[in-house]
Amino acid sequence: MPVKPDMRNPVHFLAFGFGSGLSPKAPGTMGTVAALPIWYVAAQLPLMGYLVVLLLVIAVGPWLCGKTSRDLGVHDHGGIVWDEFAGFLLTMLLVPVSIATALLGFALFRLFDIVKPWPIGWLDRHIHGGTGIMVDDLVAGLYAAICIQTVLWWW
Repeated sequence: MPVKPDMRNPVHFLAFGFGSGLSPKAPGTMGTVAALPIWYVAAQLPLMGYLVVLLLVIAVGPWLCGKTSRDLGVHDHGGIVWDEFAGFLLTMLLVPVSIATALLGFALFRLFDIVKPWPIGWLDRHIHGGTGIMVDDLVAGLYAAICIQTVLWWW
């Protein structure tokens, strides 16, 4: 029987996106909403600072998500949204800060994360553990990043 996350446990608290993943509807979307302020603050840093934040989020993700998943007894529990943080921060790499870019990046990332075009869906089904939880969102973030950079280039 799967157990509920313990929000007093810092690993669960982070994996569940500071509680945003507890949303009964669209926890992934709520996790991406929770990533917006993190992006906004990180985007104020020089590029190297943003990259450090992004790489730290990605580096701890497989362990954080994998540990929480094992604790709960559910692979890729819908409430684990640390992967959304990583995917959205990747989407927004080198994107200027504005309401329009935040909305565009948000929409593109959620689109790719939900629709899961190849190879995102394949990765989601075939790679397990913490790495599996992270990798599909990172590829969704990469797809969204390519799209938003293309829009910005043409704009």
